[in-house]
Amino acid sequence: MDENILKLKKLVSESSNIVFFGGAGVSTESGIPDFRSEQGIYNTVKNFGYPPEQILSHSFFMKNPEKFYDFYRSTMIYENAKPNLAHLRLAKLEKQGKLKAIVTQNIDGLHQLAGSKTVYELHGSIHRNYCMKCGKFYPLSTITESKGVPQCKECGGTIKPDVVLYEEGLDEEIINNSIKAIKKADMLIVGGTSLNVYPAASFVNYYDGNKLILINKSKTPYDRYADLLIHDSIGKVFNEIIE
Repeated sequence: MDENILKLKKLVSESSNIVFFGGAGVSTESGIPDFRSEQGIYNTVKNFGYPPEQILSHSFFMKNPEKFYDFYRSTMIYENAKPNLAHLRLAKLEKQGKLKAIVTQNIDGLHQLAGSKTVYELHGSIHRNYCMKCGKFYPLSTITESKGVPQCKECGGTIKPDVVLYEEGLDEEIINNSIKAIKKADMLIVGGTSLNVYPAASFVNYYDGNKLILINKSKTPYDRYADLLIHDSIGKVFNEIIE
């Protein structure tokens, strides 16, 4: 077994208040593409007439909801995706009482599907959708089974996914809970994220301990601050360290 893996396994065994902070790389092993890699959404989706970053903005959604939903349904929803080893091992670590919270930038709900209970979704979830007029909530099936712009059955208002678009702020309660968990952690594992998306990436700065673990296939701006750095598949790493 690799020396760094052995070291991480020992650190996990010695910790009792672990927080995991993850990004799109956690779900790529479930067949969900990330955004910024060579094979990511931003670099491969070209046939919608607008850059993906523009389509995924609040102003675009308000002005062109039909075009937004064309893009959203075809590129952001993966109904058949299943939790991978990373999701499953994190859920197991929580059951063991070691992992206290997951802070995720993902919107796919796979952590909950794997069995994790304390999950702070910084960017929302595809599984929650609401009417912008009356506030009624709708499940994912309302989006996938409708065409064009989904309308509220109660008042006829436009239904919007409960995901954070560009130009929108993060939920204050989720921010506070995430920061509180990270501050209290005796170990922070950061995985599957480029740490280039703000303000989410800045949450790492709230960790004040000496067990900051970074697991990512590519380099991040925070690599130099890590107490342990592993450039590898997060599912593979977790499968080796969590029994």
